[in-house]
Amino acid sequence: AFLGPPEVNISSCLNCINVTIKLPTSYFRKNEKLLSLIDIYKELEYAITLKTHDREHKRPHETTTEEIFTTVIEDLYPNRNYCVSVMVTASLNKHSIPSAWKCIAADSVTQQDYHTVTITGAVCFSLMLAGALKCMHAGGYILQKKSLPRTLV
Repeated sequence: AFLGPPEVNISSCLNCINVTIKLPTSYFRKNEKLLSLIDIYKELEYAITLKTHDREHKRPHETTTEEIFTTVIEDLYPNRNYCVSVMVTASLNKHSIPSAWKCIAADSVTQQDYHTVTITGAVCFSLMLAGALKCMHAGGYILQKKSLPRTLV
């Protein structure tokens, strides 16, 4: 029987990618209960392949005893597009189907700074606008409470 493909979700972090992996479902039953691959094999190996526009890099095999787990791929170049595929194998079963490729760009400091600058700018602009409106109100330019003197009408 083939294992896989696992369910893979990725999100970017600062010069890294978070990879959340959900092991493939098994179709083995024991007393009407569907067994997980962990129930059957106790421990599974997974290998992550990282692909950029010009090369593919197979990362070392790691083991898991969890049904859903997260791992982080670090030391990536910021703003570069990366694609990830995961393959799950067991000690007794090396036949597996890799996950579909999922692609994302690693975040950079400048991108996060840009969000901070945008938010700070919006807050400053709002405060300046509120201040200007307050001054205009105090100076009597807007929302006048008193009617104009009869001579000016």
